[in-house]
Amino acid sequence: MCRMARPRKPLLSTDRIVATAAALVDAEGLDAVSTRRLAAELGVSGPSLYNHFRTKDEILEAVADAVSATIDLSMFDEDDGRDWRTALHDWAVSYRAALTDHPRLVPLLAHGPGRRPAGLRVADAVFGAMVRAGWPPAQATSIGALMRYFVTGSALGSFARGFVDDEAAYDPADYPHLGQAHLLAERQRQVDEGAFETGLAALLDGLALRYAALPRTGSPAPSAP
Repeated sequence: MCRMARPRKPLLSTDRIVATAAALVDAEGLDAVSTRRLAAELGVSGPSLYNHFRTKDEILEAVADAVSATIDLSMFDEDDGRDWRTALHDWAVSYRAALTDHPRLVPLLAHGPGRRPAGLRVADAVFGAMVRAGWPPAQATSIGALMRYFVTGSALGSFARGFVDDEAAYDPADYPHLGQAHLLAERQRQVDEGAFETGLAALLDGLALRYAALPRTGSPAPSAP
């Protein structure tokens, strides 16, 4: 019996294209992705990519959606049991983790979900959970927008890495309050994560005050602690 030889390279697939494009973005940025570059990385001819994606932009959209799909949404399940404030906190932590794993993709994700299915599921889950908790639809929309602004902003860059590891750069004669600024870079994770948690707590505290002031009709919605 004649057997077909096994292909030397894995067959081209949508998942393989997306994974290769994601690796390029992570390593070199959004501008590194082109159909020619992808074809070379995948070891295929350029036209073969068009059997899966029509344009480079479609590939990047798929990469962005793949990242959105890694964001935990379980806290918004109706039977999860977390109150709206805890759910928002836990989701924001997962959301930021997904973005900080792919910082060079954040500018694209910051534009919003567009038509991306996973991105739309995120927006749908947040909005639905806030409305169920008793937030008016307009305010639930604002909360979703607010959280996106805050989380994507926190993932766009590192505050701590904005300072150099050189004490001489911060002459007290010029910068009397930056005597310890040269230590920030080596404490980058501690500083940035601390700032994120501080900002998130302040944001949620403010929302809790607004929530407590909402007019109640019918059965009261569950309150946040």
